[in-house]
Amino acid sequence: YILSVHVPIAGMAMLPIFFGLPAMLFPMHIAFLELIIDPACSLAFENETAEDDIMQRPPRHTHAALFGGATLWFSLLQGLGVFLAVMGAYIWGIRHLADSEARAFAFAVLVIADVLLIFSYRSRRQRLLASLRSMNAMLAAVAGGTLALLLLVLYVPWFAGMLRFTPLSALHLAAAAGIAFIVV
Repeated sequence: YILSVHVPIAGMAMLPIFFGLPAMLFPMHIAFLELIIDPACSLAFENETAEDDIMQRPPRHTHAALFGGATLWFSLLQGLGVFLAVMGAYIWGIRHLADSEARAFAFAVLVIADVLLIFSYRSRRQRLLASLRSMNAMLAAVAGGTLALLLLVLYVPWFAGMLRFTPLSALHLAAAAGIAFIVV
């Protein structure tokens, strides 16, 4: 999860500038994202119950790398997928919306994808839709709090101004959620 979630953040912090586009992520955006990532790791994941078949799985080989192989590549690939979706949303937004609305649109894709990544990394065996149907109390609090904060920074003028956002229409917010869901 940590690797997957930081790939799009790093990419969106640098690549728009390399391509001559307006910056999408500013320090306040990254601080907001860290307010999601840290509680997800320290609260939501730590409160997960073990999967039913955990004791039937063979242990990791003692010489196997802790991070590597398929797990590393899958995390990178998932992060790259989210990055491409966010970058695509941002480029589309720059062409069709004001800069501040394009930034809000791409940021909404990124935040919603981040929440969905939390659900997708809960279990090795459970698919995303099944993971969305069952959750621990901390996961519910982190996911609900994140989405509430997203709505706050998108639609409360003082917060939106601080993050250089223009409020999104309901259609654009639904499109952002749809893009995030499809990519994750």
